Amino acid sequence: MSEQLLAVQDLEVSFATEDGLLRAVGGVSFTVSRGEAVAIVGESGSGKSVTVMTLMGLTRSPNARFGGTAMLHGEDLIGASETKLEAIRGKEIAMIFQDPISALSPVQRVGAQIAEQIRAHEKISKAAALERAIELMGRVGIPNARERARAYPHEFSGGMRQRVMIAMALSLSPSVLIADEPTTALDVTIQAQILDEIRQLSAEVNNGVIFVTHDLGVVADIADRVLVMYAGRLVEQGTVDDIFYDPQHPYTWGLLGSVTRVDRDPPRRLPAIPGQPPSLIKPPEGCPFQPRCPHAFDRCRELPPLAPQLPDIGHLDRCWLKPSDKRALRETDGRIGLTEGAAS
Repeated sequence: MSEQLLAVQDLEVSFATEDGLLRAVGGVSFTVSRGEAVAIVGESGSGKSVTVMTLMGLTRSPNARFGGTAMLHGEDLIGASETKLEAIRGKEIAMIFQDPISALSPVQRVGAQIAEQIRAHEKISKAAALERAIELMGRVGIPNARERARAYPHEFSGGMRQRVMIAMALSLSPSVLIADEPTTALDVTIQAQILDEIRQLSAEVNNGVIFVTHDLGVVADIADRVLVMYAGRLVEQGTVDDIFYDPQHPYTWGLLGSVTRVDRDPPRRLPAIPGQPPSLIKPPEGCPFQPRCPHAFDRCRELPPLAPQLPDIGHLDRCWLKPSDKRALRETDGRIGLTEGAAS
């Protein structure tokens, strides 16, 4: 079996607000192994980015509350001191941010920014660090890397800025790489190039990758395992084949049904899950998807556990429906769509 790099157990993140306690992440558990790509999917506000930013120590504030553990090489990222996190962040766990123009300093040349991260963790001269930065920029597909290293972020296109972020994130060969919506602002051709570069460079260092995305096409292309989040909780997890060919949770059915199929006639209306995600300050009783689920029944007023779909103990979902009923219901949803009631 592959070496386990990261083990997140019962992660909880909440924020004190004027309106009450906002529970952004509620009891999330997962692992990442060497050579594995794990995708976290779900609607905006489901807790995906908060989960991974907490692993990086980027959600710490006076109003934040944390629970659970996230063990990386025997070190708990959740309870680690700021000094310890500074030593880990960038070297052992690194992140490609969704918006590189905000993540990069506008007043520093990009080569200097990459070199600065290298020198923060290694005893190396400025010249040597800059040479490594130039080499990395060339490897991620930036032409004329030596010349472009002297440019500022605003002088790059969106795709080239994202390549700079990839070079920076991989500059120290981290064990775990987090990619938070790395292709959102890019056209589909550049998206494919960026994903290929992340995949190839990660394979070279044999690390683990966490992809945060709402794009199921990206998930199908790059992930080994998928975590589906809703209202701060995991509602389903399994391999790519599990999620795409045998999804068990009605929310997952809705996500898949919201993708327009090229092998079918175009729908009368764009598919969508009816309703809105619930308030994380005053969540609904029991299953958080209950108010939007066409198959909710009395028992859904209790929160179901994240349980395995026997005999496949690696495929988990959080739903009270009987496994024997799910296939027929899923096929019905696939024909009429979860949006039919809302559209009519």
